[in-house]
Amino acid sequence: MSTPPGQAPGLAEEEAGRRLREEGPNELPASRPRSLLSLLRQVVFEPMFLLLVVCGGIYMMLGDRREALMLLAFVFVVMGITFVQERRTERSLDALRDLSSPRALVLRSGRARRIPDAELRARGDICSPGEGDRVPADIRLCESSNLMVDESMLTGESAPVAKHAGAPEPAAATDSEVFSGTLVTQGTGRGEVVATGELSALGKIGKSLAALGSESTPIQAETRRIVKFVALAGMALAALLALAYGLLRGDWLRALLAGLTLAMAVIPEELPVVLTLFLGLGAWRLSRENVLARNIPAVELLGATTVLCVDKTGTLTTNHMVVRKLWCEDAEYSVADAGNALFPETFHGLLEYAVLASHRRAFDPMETAITEAGQALLADTEHLHRDWTLVDDYPLSRQMLAMSRVWQSPDMSERMIAAKGAPEAIADLCHLDAAHNGRIAEQVARMAAGGLRVIGVARAVFESHELPESQHDFDFRFLGLVGLEDPVRADVPAAIAECRAAGIRVVMITGDHPATAQSIARQAGLSANGGLMTGPELALLDDEALETRLEQTDIFCRVRPEHKLRLVRAFRARGEVVAMTGDGVNDAPALKAAHIGVAMGARGTDVAREAASLVLLKDDFSSLVTAVRYGRRIFANLRKAIVFVVAVHVPIVGLSILPVIFGWPLVLMPAHILFLQLIIDPSCSLVFEAEEQEQDAMRGKPAAPSG
Repeated sequence: MSTPPGQAPGLAEEEAGRRLREEGPNELPASRPRSLLSLLRQVVFEPMFLLLVVCGGIYMMLGDRREALMLLAFVFVVMGITFVQERRTERSLDALRDLSSPRALVLRSGRARRIPDAELRARGDICSPGEGDRVPADIRLCESSNLMVDESMLTGESAPVAKHAGAPEPAAATDSEVFSGTLVTQGTGRGEVVATGELSALGKIGKSLAALGSESTPIQAETRRIVKFVALAGMALAALLALAYGLLRGDWLRALLAGLTLAMAVIPEELPVVLTLFLGLGAWRLSRENVLARNIPAVELLGATTVLCVDKTGTLTTNHMVVRKLWCEDAEYSVADAGNALFPETFHGLLEYAVLASHRRAFDPMETAITEAGQALLADTEHLHRDWTLVDDYPLSRQMLAMSRVWQSPDMSERMIAAKGAPEAIADLCHLDAAHNGRIAEQVARMAAGGLRVIGVARAVFESHELPESQHDFDFRFLGLVGLEDPVRADVPAAIAECRAAGIRVVMITGDHPATAQSIARQAGLSANGGLMTGPELALLDDEALETRLEQTDIFCRVRPEHKLRLVRAFRARGEVVAMTGDGVNDAPALKAAHIGVAMGARGTDVAREAASLVLLKDDFSSLVTAVRYGRRIFANLRKAIVFVVAVHVPIVGLSILPVIFGWPLVLMPAHILFLQLIIDPSCSLVFEAEEQEQDAMRGKPAAPSG
């Protein structure tokens, strides 16, 4: 297919090939797993590893090969435990790469062709995304036709955004650009690729993920600190014991062995083993409740969570638009409250023409909702016209935020025109007087205040076969308003109430409009007294002012991905243990920055799942509360086990010191202590793991994670 006259021919094949070789493909860099060398370096500096190697060497010098080999075999046990704990490949960037469309329609040397999206080049390639396509790169539009794009994965905004061709200037508004990874729900566009790979909107999120490294949980850090502190004290004590043994008996080699035995007795090296067992078993119990623990140490922190940052779209809500309210002049119909009552005849025409103004195979979630409502409420009536033929349509434009579709009935000569769009645009098409416009505007304001997205619907009859160039030339009659929303999940209010009873503060973070956010917050049962802050307001605050506002603010709306990340960091700076829920690409950096990132498994994107610590496999918000409940149980039982382990070390230390003081033969050798620490103690501590949760565990403030 050749280039139409007056249109840029796109890149020449030779130039595109040269840029591909110089700049690399339109891909994000793959995640790099931790190298075996770095893991080996970490194991070598573990206290128990050093003690095992030294003891094994001493037994070799004493000629006791069997003891030496047994001790050195434990080296591999320690290495294996560390390897299992630390070797977790982070595949967030790989998931980001999979989001791109496999092939893109571009102009090359004046001809249209499909190429792998990895071969797209910025500054020259002309790309044409269409309905149902995943946008392969950031594109500035030079042509568009009724183009609507779902950007919820980037912005959190649940409704598709209208895109219009704009002047190719660097400062062009974002409504003239489409971004990498977003989905075209309606219409077509054509434009120049302006950013690819890690320079695209999707790539910038990938770079922020790469910059956010993993970290230890408080108990892991505390355990490591205790082990190192006790190791130093134990080595000092062991040196004194070895000196005493050597001076009293004159056998300095066995004196060194006695000192190392005491050092091994003092160091609670089984604590990491016990921690691994408890968290592993806790993760297994959570999996039975449809919660997958991708990062097992995060299970420990569940019981200490103090702030839960909740994404609205797909987390609190179903991420599926539905028709909630219909309005015709002075009559109003609530779909949710109607139950099984007969659908009133008054609203048949409104819903009939709303369906006719929508695509039959819709990608747009609002059109899908209207079609589903029509099939449910107009079933077995004469108002569903599957035998009508589409003649033409008038797409949405920047000048007219309404679209019209022209239909031909098989038994009528006239053309039937159905229009829907912004209420003020539909009122303009109907040429209504000021009083009528005022009544409609008041009703739109009431519906919008309830968190509904409102569209107007009109109809017209046209007798001529020669269609006019503009929608304004039809004689439209105003039919009414349709209110849609993304409803709150049924289990959310009870789950939030239980979180509040457990001392967990719930904060909603969304890219939606303030009225929508407040409506969802009311339905979900979030604090009505909490304040509201928008993304632009947040951007103007310095860190100190933001910390002051955080205390009274429970709803954050119109936020961008960088705002979410800043909020998570601000809560952490206040000393909170932060859990963040989300399902979109836009949530991934905040999910990874939080102590516990929680992604939705079924509806969530791969990027969110890979960045999260926990994944709710059934998208059931109440299962998050179950996870917190299990987390508190694990946390309490783990503390009991740690007290047991520390107590057990007292007689072990005594049995290492007393024989030296009283001149007895050594009772415990290094192999005995290893057996106690790596097998007996962890096995006995499992009794605590199986203890049931205390009855008041979810009726009080979270325990301090390092207490």
